[in-house]
Formats: sequence, C-alpha cells, structure tokens
Amino acid sequence: MDVSISQDIRIEDYNYDLPDSRIAKYPLSKRDSSKLLVYRDGEITDAHFSDLPSFLPENSLMIFNNTKVIQARLHFQKITGAQIEIFCLEPHTPNDYLLNFQQTEYCSWVCLIGNLKKWKDGELVKEIDVNGQKIIISANRLQSLVDTHTVEFRWNNPQITFSEILEAIGELPIPPYLNRDTEEQDKETYQTIYSKVDGSVAAPTAGLHFTPEVFESLKKKGIKTDEVTLHVGAGTFRPVKSEQIKDHVMHSEFISVKKEVIEKLLSHTGKVIAVGTTSVRTLESLYHIGTLLEKEENPSTLKVMQWQPYRENSNKILSTEKALSNIISYLDRNNLNTLIAETQIIITPGYAYQIVDGIVTNFHQPKSTLLLLVSAFVDEDGATPSRNSWQGIYKHALDNNYRFLSYGDSSLLLKE
Repeated sequence: MDVSISQDIRIEDYNYDLPDSRIAKYPLSKRDSSKLLVYRDGEITDAHFSDLPSFLPENSLMIFNNTKVIQARLHFQKITGAQIEIFCLEPHTPNDYLLNFQQTEYCSWVCLIGNLKKWKDGELVKEIDVNGQKIIISANRLQSLVDTHTVEFRWNNPQITFSEILEAIGELPIPPYLNRDTEEQDKETYQTIYSKVDGSVAAPTAGLHFTPEVFESLKKKGIKTDEVTLHVGAGTFRPVKSEQIKDHVMHSEFISVKKEVIEKLLSHTGKVIAVGTTSVRTLESLYHIGTLLEKEENPSTLKVMQWQPYRENSNKILSTEKALSNIISYLDRNNLNTLIAETQIIITPGYAYQIVDGIVTNFHQPKSTLLLLVSAFVDEDGATPSRNSWQGIYKHALDNNYRFLSYGDSSLLLKE
C-alpha cells in the first residue's frame, strides 16, 4: 500500500449528482422490502433485501454492529429566550461510555453547540421531569476545540443517571440531510432491531433493513452471525472539504470486540461479510491493531491512526491469522475478555482489505469517506468509470430508482 497514492486522491473524483428527490426521507413500512443491488465481480443484479440470504456464499460469517443510537440532542433556553442545542458526541468525564451513562449528579461530554453565538458564557438551567421526579439540570461550557466544546452537566438528584436524563429529554439525532425534524417514529425506525449498546449519534444504517424473517432465513442457510461494537460519531455526517483526501482529518471512534468474536474470525474458513461500513472499519482495524501488537506487546493505548495501514512496510505485512492471534495473546496476558480500542482508520482506493470479503451497505453521499471505502473494495484500478466501478454501481442505482442514504435502499458487494 502506497500512502502517497492514497493521500493524493482528489475528492472531486468521487462526486456525483444526487437529486434531493432520491434521498429517502422516511423508511419503508417493512424494512426488508427495500431494494437490494447485488454486485459480484462486475455483474449487477436487482433484488429485494428479503432475498439477501440467497446471494451469500455458503459458510459465510456475517458481522453486525450492535451499537444503539442515543437521544443525544439536548435543548436549553436562556433567560433571554435564545434556544441553545447541545449535541453530545462522546463522553469526556468519565470517558468510558458505560460509566458516563451511569453517572449521577455530574458528567461532561464533548459536544457540538447550536446557536453558539448566543451562548458566550454563563450557565444554562432547565427543570425537567425524569421518571415522575422534578429535577434541575445545568450545563456549563468548559473549553472549546475548533468546532467542538466540552460541556459539564450537573443535576440535583443522586438517584437519576445521565442515561435516564437523555432518555427523558434528549432528541434522537437523525441525519441533517433528511431536512426534517425528528419524529416519534424515528425512535424505532432509526435503530436496528439488534441494537444493544448505547453510544452512537448515528445509526449503522445498513442494518436497518434486517428483520426477524431475514435472520431466520440466514439461520436456515447456515450463515453464521456475530456482533462487534463501534459507536458512530458525528464525523459520519462531516463532508470532505479539502481538495485532496490527505488534508481531511478522520474522526476517532470507540470499538469493542469480544474475545470470542476474534477467535471465531480466526477459525472461520468461509467468507466474512461486514454489515455496514462501521463493521468494515471495526474488522479492518482489528488487523492493524494486531500489527501494533507485533511491535509492542503491551502498548499504553490501542489506537489505529488514520494513515497507519498505508505506512506499514509492505514486505513485512502480517498474515490475518497472526494479527488476530496477537490480539488474543494480548487479551490473555491482561486477563481481558473484550478488546477496547479506538480507530481513526480511513479506507481509500489503494487500501488492501485484510479481513472483509463482502459488504452490505447503503448508498452514500457524494464526496464522502464512505464512498471512498466502497471504491476501495470494488475498484481494481482507482476507478475509471465503468460497470466495474463505484460509478457504474451508483449509475445503475440512480437509473433504476433506488432510494439513497440512511433510510434508502442497500447493496451487497461481493468479491469471489
């Protein structure tokens, strides 16, 4: 992998015309009735999502992201009447998601702030009802870093957790490109049916198409399934504004993978199918965490940096088996059952996939890092427009009335 080739990519080469009319503003009433574009080695087939199991290779292992979207938008009103929105992105103190959600009386978060110019300083205060109890919650802005801010929350009831506060007064953060307010039905439709672990501010939307019926069909075909956790940050909405991808800074995301899942990946002999780009980033990050552990047995932090995969010496690339074995050894040495790490990985054309053999994914925004990830998977030559490239796939989807983005249709991308 040549880092200079990947970094010199012009984001304008990953632009396409997406009319607003093609963006799905609402989901279909039945999740698995959505359309499914199947891409297999340059050939495209149109189907419905309920048909997905029939297209999967025998003995596949599907990996799902079980993160759950939190009601991360909090609304306050100043004495002047100005409305301030605080969008909680990731926990600051404590910086562990579970511990932060369990906090009583105090916690802090890294946030985006709406109408910031009206909140120069001072405390925001709000009386709220949580589980039938009246409490007072306050918000104070502690520090600012570029476009994010650390906000401290305090409330006057030691029996109430921050998780309960979010559940009581928070608003689910649907994507801004839907150009509408969050509605009550989004609380259900913008969650996968297998979501479990609170922490995301955006859904892993490829998973929104799965139903109990699809899972039953997967089981009948003998398709194995398992789960990882990647908490999706607001960076997933952030467009690439630089001309070249080397000037774009990827957001960092929290990942959690149980030891038994890594062992399953290590022993699995069939194809590995990632459900969603978040699962792709998690699985591929495992490989590069394994390379870190090859150099240092017990590093102080486990984090895959943005360009790390492209700087690794190509003559010394580990086998996937060795990389995964390194993680298992690390967990055993430290008496851990779960790998907790961070990833800032960016997957662009020129990236060599190490674990993922297939991807279930929706259709992504123009000039997005997610589109680069798709191109890295399907394009062999950096993508001259053809049926065998992301351009060909997206042209087919546009020409055949596929619905785009979070609530839209999906694709199954396979390489034999």
